[in-house]
Amino acid sequence: MVERNEPVPGGTRRMPAVPKALLWIVGILISLVLIVFIASFFIDEPLRRTTERRMNQSLKGYKVRLPKLHFSLIGLSITLKGLTISQEAHPQPPVAEFPYLRASVQWREILSAKLVGDMRVEGPKIHVNLQQLKSEAASKVPMKQKGWQQAFEAIYPLKINLLKITDGSLTYIDEDPKRPLRLSHLSLSADNIRNIHLPDKVYPSDFRLETDIFGSGHGTVEGRANFLAEPTPAVKAAIELAKVPIAYFAQLAARSNVRIEGGVLSASGDVEYGRKVQTARLKKLAIQGVKLNYIHTAQTARAESRRAEKVKKAAKEVSNKPDLVLTIEHLSLTDANVGFINTYDGRRVRLFLSDANFYLDNFSNQFSKGPAKARLSGKFMGSGSTQATAAFRPEDKGPDLDLYLKIDNTQLVSLNDLLRSYGHFDVTAGTFSLVTELHVKNNRVNGYIKPFFKDMKVYDRRQDKNKGFFHRVYEMLVGGVAKLLENRPRDQVATKADISGPLQNPKTNTWQIVVELIRNAFIKAILPTFERNVDALGKHK
Repeated sequence: MVERNEPVPGGTRRMPAVPKALLWIVGILISLVLIVFIASFFIDEPLRRTTERRMNQSLKGYKVRLPKLHFSLIGLSITLKGLTISQEAHPQPPVAEFPYLRASVQWREILSAKLVGDMRVEGPKIHVNLQQLKSEAASKVPMKQKGWQQAFEAIYPLKINLLKITDGSLTYIDEDPKRPLRLSHLSLSADNIRNIHLPDKVYPSDFRLETDIFGSGHGTVEGRANFLAEPTPAVKAAIELAKVPIAYFAQLAARSNVRIEGGVLSASGDVEYGRKVQTARLKKLAIQGVKLNYIHTAQTARAESRRAEKVKKAAKEVSNKPDLVLTIEHLSLTDANVGFINTYDGRRVRLFLSDANFYLDNFSNQFSKGPAKARLSGKFMGSGSTQATAAFRPEDKGPDLDLYLKIDNTQLVSLNDLLRSYGHFDVTAGTFSLVTELHVKNNRVNGYIKPFFKDMKVYDRRQDKNKGFFHRVYEMLVGGVAKLLENRPRDQVATKADISGPLQNPKTNTWQIVVELIRNAFIKAILPTFERNVDALGKHK
């Protein structure tokens, strides 16, 4: 008799016999898995129709289409393919497309006695155009009541605790479809959304967002959050932006009479937003190589005034607000061309600063942060060396600033558009310089603006031969007055406009005051001087 474990003749060993009970158990398990797997396919279509119907019942003003759904009993997961969401008013293109979305039980949290889910989204596309945006703005149903939360709860009944998005995109098209604002290769991860772990922490959840911006730019937002905070989620995060091409904002800026060409932006900072604290700190904001023009026309003057009032109101609301701290530690605008264009009655005047470099430090809405300091350099009208410094505080008892500005040796011919429009004459030679000093405090302004004209030549027979007789006489008179006013030792025309007295509107914000004072004083000091003296010369004759 041969034992089971002993070799049999021929040198082979018999394998131990497998108990029949174990074979039955394995067979039953395999059969159950196959049955569940096959059964899940019979569940898919009824569940797809139910899910699509429930989502559409929840949403207001939007329509869902769900072509494919697969439910797995094994992992208690659901997979959606080709989900699209369209606005009923403007269905093309869909506002959202989800090629692949999978929700399942987050098994690791079972150990914490919590039944929650995770959601993974691959390649989502969000697409909004100006028409859709206007339609949403005109809707009488607030966004919170559109049913978005209920619609996504219809996809999967468990509360989502882990969310991961990969290779997403967000596109906004304004008026020009060839210049979309697009975030691409967007990824987002957020964990512990339901505050299962570290519930006592102010910000128990981790999150990270990363995306390409307008093709060549890049941005990251990384930090912690409390997504369950009331009345709105709370967040504390660091922000990094690099090489963002700002010319893409040209269409949006044009609505505020600002024309943008070229330029890139980089920035770093952090934000904290909660019920008791709201802070935004820009450690560094750098803009390089941009061309900016503010365009003023008679037709847009009223709209400009309305915008100025809104800015003034917003500035007043945030100034020294105790629970809101806004800070720019360092801002730089380098290698820029900044201009002001005034168009009216078919005439166009552009004053500009080329090769402009502007630096701003310690800017804040809080008076206690101390004065902000600004430096400006460049070439006025492409030739006049310009230097300016300013110090100002957030408004406490009205605007508070000190401003110094010096412009040297601007070629006068570059100002001919201005001289023709306001003084009705032009020049063929000469230089222009300017010095100004302004101090605003306790709702009063004190200072002066003093322009200098050197070697100015107003009338040239060869250049002016095609002009009318009376216009040539006028230019000869202006040139003669300039000669009479010349400071002989220096061969320069000099005049001075004092700027002093109470502010006409103490509630005006600091920036408005600076712009208005310089603009009004500039015109007052330069051009009427010639007109007054021409008039005086005519009376004496």
